Amino acid sequence: MTANSEIDPRALAQSPEDFASQWRLIWVSFRKHRLAMTGLMIVLLLYVIGAFAEFLAPFDPNATSSADIYHPPQMIRFIDRDADGGWSISPHVIAQTMERDKFTLQTTYTPDPDKKIYLDFFGKGDPYELWGVFPMERHFLTTENPDEHFFLFGADRLGRDMLSRTIYGTRISMSIGLIGVSLSLVLGLILGGISGYYGGRIDMFIQRIVELVISLPTIPIWLGLSAALPQDWSPLTRYFAITIILSLVAWTELARVVRGRFLALRTEEFVTAARLDGCKRRRVIFRHMMPSMVSHIIASVTLAIPVMIIAETSLSFLGLGLTPPIISWGVLLKEAQNVRSIAQAPWLFVPGGAVCLAVLALNFLGDGLRDAADPYAQDSH
Repeated sequence: MTANSEIDPRALAQSPEDFASQWRLIWVSFRKHRLAMTGLMIVLLLYVIGAFAEFLAPFDPNATSSADIYHPPQMIRFIDRDADGGWSISPHVIAQTMERDKFTLQTTYTPDPDKKIYLDFFGKGDPYELWGVFPMERHFLTTENPDEHFFLFGADRLGRDMLSRTIYGTRISMSIGLIGVSLSLVLGLILGGISGYYGGRIDMFIQRIVELVISLPTIPIWLGLSAALPQDWSPLTRYFAITIILSLVAWTELARVVRGRFLALRTEEFVTAARLDGCKRRRVIFRHMMPSMVSHIIASVTLAIPVMIIAETSLSFLGLGLTPPIISWGVLLKEAQNVRSIAQAPWLFVPGGAVCLAVLALNFLGDGLRDAADPYAQDSH
């Protein structure tokens, strides 16, 4: 460029991203990850379903019906045709009548086109208490006639609605992952931070504990600790006990990640400047070092939640985790541990599909957060 040449104003133009904060840059990069955005929507939907389970569930999940044992799934129809050929928009399902074989005692269901069960959005149904506080009767979808039932996901061996039970199971299975990861996050941050910041003998002592926990076989430890729980404990107590057990086993990986980051950050110039400025150790850790790795912690936590969900599902499936009357996806899958379920009632495996959906969505979300928080990945874009 010569002295007489003019500077192009467009060359000096700066992108708005040049002045954006770190969180803004992460969000811009995250939105470009389609699978991660899809996973975020699914995860948010699952937590909304869990939060409003009483309202979204059509019926009481523990209500039994001897006339609806292993009732097959029904499909909602929105176009209602009458005998004169006219039609109207009215959601309904075709009723099915149960017949039992005299010799084999096998039950079969036959659709009855002449009998329709009409549905009502935001109609009154079984009374419940939302979050255990607000008494309500309105349901998102229920039957116009309170004496009738419909089964979008079928019914189990006691005639209980699988859709309602799966919705209630979403609350327990998704929350146990969130609570468990929160507890392991606290342990991982504290012990990993102390180990990486102080180093020396403290680092050696904490790392030997981490290596000891990692060397233990995870599944036998879960099974042993779960089996040691008193059987006379209430379901709620067992729920919190299982959560604590999962957290005590899952904190080691996060502690190592935090330790590695602290070892790299404690020699950075901004940390040295904070120390020379007279900042206390607690301020250096929580105000200077911790914010620089928040994005990595979020990504690690998001990827750890699916592990918690699978662990709870596995323990409950084996009968060593949560037990009825608590409803979780693992408890529901335990009901499908027989040949009859596989042969005659495959819809009992619907909670397994919910587990797969939640784990895939959380993994996609975690991958997207990890890529968005990686500065080198952002530079490559």
